[in-house]
Amino acid sequence: MRRIVLTEPKHIHPFNEPARDLRILNKPLWLLQRDLLAPYVSEEMEYPNWRLAIQFETETDLECFVHKDNLYFNAEFIAQFMTAAKASKTARRLAFKADDPAIREHVRPLSTDFVIQGDLLLADMWYLPNGLHERDTAEPLIIDTGARERGYYHIPPYMASKTGDLVYQLPRRAFVIIESWVHVFIANILFGIFTYGANEEDLINASWRYKLSILTTAIMEQKPVLSCSKLVQIGKNANIHPTAKITGPAIIGDNVTIDAGVVIDACIIGNNVTLSQGCQVLLSVIGDGCFLPFRAALFMTTFMENSMVAQNTCLQLCVVGRDSFIGAGSTFTDFSVLSAPLRAMNGRGELEESNLRVIGGCVGHHCRLGAGLVIQPARTIESDVVVIPDEKHMFIGKNITFEDSDHHKYESKYPYPRLYPPLPAEAHEPETVM
Repeated sequence: MRRIVLTEPKHIHPFNEPARDLRILNKPLWLLQRDLLAPYVSEEMEYPNWRLAIQFETETDLECFVHKDNLYFNAEFIAQFMTAAKASKTARRLAFKADDPAIREHVRPLSTDFVIQGDLLLADMWYLPNGLHERDTAEPLIIDTGARERGYYHIPPYMASKTGDLVYQLPRRAFVIIESWVHVFIANILFGIFTYGANEEDLINASWRYKLSILTTAIMEQKPVLSCSKLVQIGKNANIHPTAKITGPAIIGDNVTIDAGVVIDACIIGNNVTLSQGCQVLLSVIGDGCFLPFRAALFMTTFMENSMVAQNTCLQLCVVGRDSFIGAGSTFTDFSVLSAPLRAMNGRGELEESNLRVIGGCVGHHCRLGAGLVIQPARTIESDVVVIPDEKHMFIGKNITFEDSDHHKYESKYPYPRLYPPLPAEAHEPETVM
C-alpha cells in the first residue's frame, strides 16, 4: 500500500513552524507518523495538495492511504482504522461522532479542519483501495476513541462549584489535528503520557497474567511495584542517584543523569537529559538534551529538545519549544482566579475558547526569558523572543510577539538572529480544490 502525505503549510503559533516539525512524544510528528504506519505501507509520496497528488499519481487500482501531515494518532487508533477500512473493501474517510467525548472536549475546540456532515466530523484521512480517484466517493468510517473519564486530583470547591471536578476524557485510540499549541499539549500530555498510563492501568486490571508478571518483577528487583522495570523503562548509560524516586509508567532515554532527591512520576524523558538535585517532574515529556538544575518543577508540561529551565522555576500545563531558556524563579500560572474563559489561537490565527479551565503558557523556539517572571495562564511567547525583566516586565499578562522582544534595544551591540520567521500571509490561504 502506498502512503500519500498531504503537507499542511500553516505555521503553529507561537513556534512559527509547521505541525509536522514539532516534537510529539519526543519525535518530530512526521517521524512519529512514519514509525506508526510502517507495518501497513510499503512506500510513500508527499504532495502539497490533492490537485498535484491526483495529477502525478496516475496508476489505477493502486491501494492508497492518504492523510495530512498535521495529524497525531497512536498505534491503537491506526490499527482500528486500518482493520475496519480494509475489511470494508471500499473507499473510506475517517469520521467521528460529534458527541465522542474525547473529540468533543479536547480536539474540536481550536480545530478548523474538520468537515461537518450531519452529526459526523470528517477528518483528513482516507483509505482508497483502488486509487486516488475514489476520494469523492469515500464513505465515512466512524472510529470510536474509547474515551474514559479521568481526573488527576480532587480540587477545592471554589474551583469546581459550577462544573464539578476537573476531569479529562482520555481515549484508548488517540487522534488530534495539530492546529494550535494547545493541541501540542493535548497530544503530548492528555492523549500521550496520560493516556499511556490509563492504558497500562486498564491492561493491569484486565490481565491477571500481566499483573502477576509485574508483581514478580517487583519482588525480584526488591522495588516498589510502580518502580519496577516492567513499568519504568530505562535506557543505556543512565546515571541515577539511589535517592531518586521514579514511578511508572515511565520511559527514560539513554545517557540520562538523575541526581539526588529527584522525583519522577509517569514521564517520558529523552536522551542526554540532566535532572539536578531536588527536581520534580510529573506527567511530563522532556526532549533530548534538556537540562533542569536544582529544584526545578514540571507538571503536565512538554519540553522540546535542548531547552533549559533554571532553578526554582515552576511550569504547569505548559509547552516549551526547542533551544529555549527560562530563568530562575519564574512561574507559569495555569488557573484564572476570575474564572475567565482561557483562550488560545486556533487554526485560523483567531483567539478562541480552548475548553480548558486550567492551562499554562507556551514558549516558542530559541527564546531567552530572564529570571523572576510570572506568566499568566494561556499566554504565549513567540519564537526568537528575549524578555529582560524590569519593573514593567515582571508580570506577563499578554502574548509577546517578536516585535515586543527586548533584544531590539541592544541588537547593534548584541545581535540575536531570528531563526523562526512567520509564514507569509498568502501561504495560509486554503487550497482551492480543482
